[in-house]
Amino acid sequence: MPTKQRLSSPHVPEPPPQTWSNCLVVGNQVFVAGMTARTGTETDGGGSMYAQAQAVFGKIQHCMTAAGGCMDDIVKVTIFVTDITRREEVWRARREFFTGDFPVSTLVEVRALAAPELLVEVEAMAILGAAPR
Repeated sequence: MPTKQRLSSPHVPEPPPQTWSNCLVVGNQVFVAGMTARTGTETDGGGSMYAQAQAVFGKIQHCMTAAGGCMDDIVKVTIFVTDITRREEVWRARREFFTGDFPVSTLVEVRALAAPELLVEVEAMAILGAAPR
């Protein structure tokens, strides 16, 4: 029976205790919580959805590294944006982090995220070793 292991990265701020986990590994599966561009009290990327998406995918990359994987091990992403007309900015950032067969993806417009300045949030699921080697 696989066990659940919580992982962290020094590059991704940990949430307050007893709220959620940023990254869990169960067997060879990795689950990354919805990541935003928040860095505690600041937001990376300002009002640019592209820059926020870069920061978000960077955090996910740090989580994947902590899990012993890589971005191309990711098989599914769910992307939440506050303005779907700006989705190309997210796609542009995504192309900087993935190669080969991209993960399956869902993109959804939402009214708001956890803080008013946040424009994009991404959660990811991966299978360690799934990327072509």
